[in-house]
Amino acid sequence: MISKPTVSDAELRERYLKLYSGAVNDILRFDYKMHAALPSEYQPLNRDMKLCGRAFTIKGAPDITTDGEFAMRAEMLEALPPESIVMWDCTGDTVTAQWGEVMTMAARKNGCRGAFVNGIRDTEAILAQNFPVFLKYRTNVGMLGRFRMYYYQKPIRIGEIVIHPGDWIFGDIDGAIRIPAEITLDVLEKAEALLLKEEGIRGMVNSGMKPTEVVANGGYF
Repeated sequence: MISKPTVSDAELRERYLKLYSGAVNDILRFDYKMHAALPSEYQPLNRDMKLCGRAFTIKGAPDITTDGEFAMRAEMLEALPPESIVMWDCTGDTVTAQWGEVMTMAARKNGCRGAFVNGIRDTEAILAQNFPVFLKYRTNVGMLGRFRMYYYQKPIRIGEIVIHPGDWIFGDIDGAIRIPAEITLDVLEKAEALLLKEEGIRGMVNSGMKPTEVVANGGYF
């Protein structure tokens, strides 16, 4: 069996960013029988933001203790690898911001490509840095003494989806998806082929074909 050539994370990311989440979701649903969509209440901070990269997982929860919290947060930021997406399992927190301006600055310096988190603050400063963030809410309430990290780079669960460190995350205006690391390239290639097929379907519709004729010629709606 001939193995596929190795594709760098940077190339994978560049190619995924040319896709849209609906196409990737369809491949995972129909080719792999897999539910991969993260909860729909997480939305991009800016409609043009896309998330794409390897999951760097974090688990945290509401907690009033503060001992060692700053040190752990700093260690986490230093551990972020290039092409990563910070994925926060926040255990249902609806009060605090787990992400803000200075964390964004530190993450960007390490080549981190985005964050998926319940709450943010310093919104204008994050927007100014053009750092992709998917979130549930904005708030002015910081996490110290209200919420804390417990660990990072272990499996987490967000909604129905279990995310392992190193899985791929792809998201756009229609939501975010988890792609298992071992099938990331295969999903990419199939989604790229699907986009080419959809170009043909658009061509049939634009040519004046009736919907029933489009379907008879292998198209769909």
